[in-house]
Amino acid sequence: MLTITGGQLKGRKINAPKEIRPTQNIVREAVFDIIGHDLTGLKFLDLCAGSGAMGIEALSRGAASVIFVEKEPVCVKMIHQNISPLAEQVNGIYAVFKDDIHVAIKQFSRENARFDIVFLDPPYGREMAKKALKTLEAYDILQPNCMVLIEHPKAEILPDTEGRFLRFRQKKYGKSCLSIYKIES
Repeated sequence: MLTITGGQLKGRKINAPKEIRPTQNIVREAVFDIIGHDLTGLKFLDLCAGSGAMGIEALSRGAASVIFVEKEPVCVKMIHQNISPLAEQVNGIYAVFKDDIHVAIKQFSRENARFDIVFLDPPYGREMAKKALKTLEAYDILQPNCMVLIEHPKAEILPDTEGRFLRFRQKKYGKSCLSIYKIES
């Protein structure tokens, strides 16, 4: 069981499927220490959303909208179960997409959707983080001052730059690493 670490829903418990490795509380707290604790008015994209913990944290902290993208049916079901009882307690809107992240990114681009913050926590051992970063680079779904945060295993080395993206910070937590990118001006 996971705990929401801040905002309106602080202290609320949410569940995670046994099949996944959810983002640890310490990493979620670090993400919001980096991007800020008040997300009022921002649009948040949670890719490989798993339990939905990161996106729920964003809603709890005032995000205007959160889009959850997850392709595993058990995780999609868990996101709905976790967010449904909490949805009336937050002001932001949300949507859950059962889809591959690359397909979803392309669809968001066709719809001219734009996001302020993107969080990605793909399954470990599949080398998905770098490919996802390239897909984000290829499609115009990011606001000019967007931040992209990627949780990945330490063994998966991500580039310092990828097209317009510049990694400006990296933190290590046990076997995990958090790489943070901004768009170069």
